[in-house]
Amino acid sequence: MYKHILLPVEGDELSSKAVKECFTLAKAIGAKVTVLHVVPHVNMHVPVGFTSEIVDTLQKQREDEEVQAGQKMLAEVEANAKATGVEFDNMVVVGDNPYEEIIDNAEKKGCDLIMMASHARRGLDAMLFGSETVRVLRHTKIPVLVVR
Repeated sequence: MYKHILLPVEGDELSSKAVKECFTLAKAIGAKVTVLHVVPHVNMHVPVGFTSEIVDTLQKQREDEEVQAGQKMLAEVEANAKATGVEFDNMVVVGDNPYEEIIDNAEKKGCDLIMMASHARRGLDAMLFGSETVRVLRHTKIPVLVVR
C-alpha cells in the first residue's frame, strides 16, 4: 500500500476537505503525509520609469508575503493534523508552474501517492483557468487520488 502521500493545498474550502480525507486515509494505511503549498513567482506590471531594481524588490516583497501566508496556512493544517497522530511534514515552495513543483517535490520526497483537490471546472472556466490537478494527472507517473 502507499507509504508517503504528497498533499498540495491552496487554502480554500476544497483543500480543507482534501486535508481531512488525506489524514483519514493516511491514518488508516499507516502512511506519512507531506503537505505542500506552491507560491507562483510574482510578475508585476509596473509603470514606465521604474528601474529593474525597484521592480525586483517589489516582486520579492510580494513573494515573501505569499510565502508567509502559505506558512501560516500550513501551521493551521499542522495544528489539526497533530490530533490524528499521522507522521507529516510541510513545505512552501516558489515556482513558475505549480504542477511541476507538485510533481518534482513528490519525486524528491519519495512519495508514492499524490492526493489533491479538484474544482472540476467545465467548459469556458476550464479553458480559461485550467486545472493544476489535470496537469499533474497528465505529467506524473505517480498515482493521483482526486478529492472533489
